[in-house]
Amino acid sequence: MNINSIIHFLVIAGECRTPAELTAELEKLLGLYRFEYYGLVRQPRPNENPMALVMMGRWPDKWPEIYIEKKFVLIDPTIRYLGYAQRGFRWRDTVAAFRTDPHRKRMDRVMSEATRYGLVDGYIFPVHGRGGLLGNMTVGGRPVDLSPGEMTLFDAVAKKTFWRFLELTHQSEEFESVDKLDTRMTRREMEVLNYLADGMTSNEISRILKISSHTVDWYMNGIQDKLNARNRQHVVALAFRYGLIF
Repeated sequence: MNINSIIHFLVIAGECRTPAELTAELEKLLGLYRFEYYGLVRQPRPNENPMALVMMGRWPDKWPEIYIEKKFVLIDPTIRYLGYAQRGFRWRDTVAAFRTDPHRKRMDRVMSEATRYGLVDGYIFPVHGRGGLLGNMTVGGRPVDLSPGEMTLFDAVAKKTFWRFLELTHQSEEFESVDKLDTRMTRREMEVLNYLADGMTSNEISRILKISSHTVDWYMNGIQDKLNARNRQHVVALAFRYGLIF
């Protein structure tokens, strides 16, 4: 275990004065753990070039281009798992998590293709902010076993590296800000919103609240307008992002 090396990085990262220094220190740490490849990546914004998301990283030759060309991101089990993960996880564990998924065979093909390029196994550590998932740090190559304690510390490494990089590139204020939202939700609207987040239909909500389904739809339309959401799924996503529901 190289726990002392992780702690050393967490201290020295704050003293780095350029992105290049920060990258060198991170690569030094990953080298001690024999991680061959890594990436520090931002969450995408609408119509953003995927290559612009990479803050720092090292990947097998041609792998990023193939990953984008074949649109692996749409079916990659590690990315799908990342959508609701709150802490670091291992790549291979995501395959088991989706064992009953109808797209399981396509997921297996993605992982097999990654293995051909030397990405046999690895870990992903999500980075969250007040606005939700901001990015992640992924490390991998040949299989490396991390202890629970090391997993916790690597979570801290991901967060430290992500925010320090933003500070050094003068982007931290942009990521720390939260969209202002004047919701002014009524008690009834909050009730409907919470039931909607539980996956209930208008008819199911109407039975619980003892109102007509048309009235439920009226409340939902009002909520959708207040959140400037495109549809009900977008309503739920925004509600979680803004902390209206948990």
